[in-house]
Amino acid sequence: MRVRVTIARSENSVGTGRRPGSNASRDRTSQVYVDLRELIVRGRLAPGTRIIETELASRLDVSRTPVRAALQRLTQEGYVMGIGSAKQMRLSVSPLTEEDARELFEIVGDLEGIAARRLARAPDAERDSLVRELRALDAELLAAARTLPPVPDRIFDLFTRFHNRLVDAGAGPRLISLHRSVKPQADRYRRLYSTTQVARIHASVHEHGVILTAIQQGDGVAAGEAVRTNWRNAADRLGEAIRRSGEMGSW
Repeated sequence: MRVRVTIARSENSVGTGRRPGSNASRDRTSQVYVDLRELIVRGRLAPGTRIIETELASRLDVSRTPVRAALQRLTQEGYVMGIGSAKQMRLSVSPLTEEDARELFEIVGDLEGIAARRLARAPDAERDSLVRELRALDAELLAAARTLPPVPDRIFDLFTRFHNRLVDAGAGPRLISLHRSVKPQADRYRRLYSTTQVARIHASVHEHGVILTAIQQGDGVAAGEAVRTNWRNAADRLGEAIRRSGEMGSW
């Protein structure tokens, strides 16, 4: 399978005809990394797709240098995998498997559990404000679940906002960096194995409520365990979808 990619680029990022300096080169590589990761997470580069470096460079309207650097980072993070020897390495988008999903969800659960535990130690007013904000997001989730038919992108975005807000409020810069590196890999599973059934949304919102109650009560141990339980249960729900639909890209 060969890559076909079309991405709208900003005026400042392409076609300047100028040789970039070191800062511009880093910015270009970072943007290419973000673009490629987004394509993978959203399934526009499907699991198992063979990656042709020259084609990606052409379609992103950049040189091969930032593409190569971005692919190295994506390989290190698990989005891309290499097959063969160093001289004849073939890159492809990493497959989606139930085992990998469970590992990712466990990691994300542990990271978010730390953030929830820290949040439970925050001042009362700060905790109360955050809990109100997150309960409002859960109310939007339940409303989205009642929409016929449910809109998967809307539901996905609300779940993402809930979990990212939890981490941003409770974590330090190192934890936030780790979370932003790993969570998109879990989101890739959630997007490509969309599980928007109303019963599952209600189960998730109920689990969110347990998390928020523990945070509001200042019980860090219970808050951390409730987050980990939420992600373990999400892995179980996802596992059902994977077994029903089959693993992707592992041929």
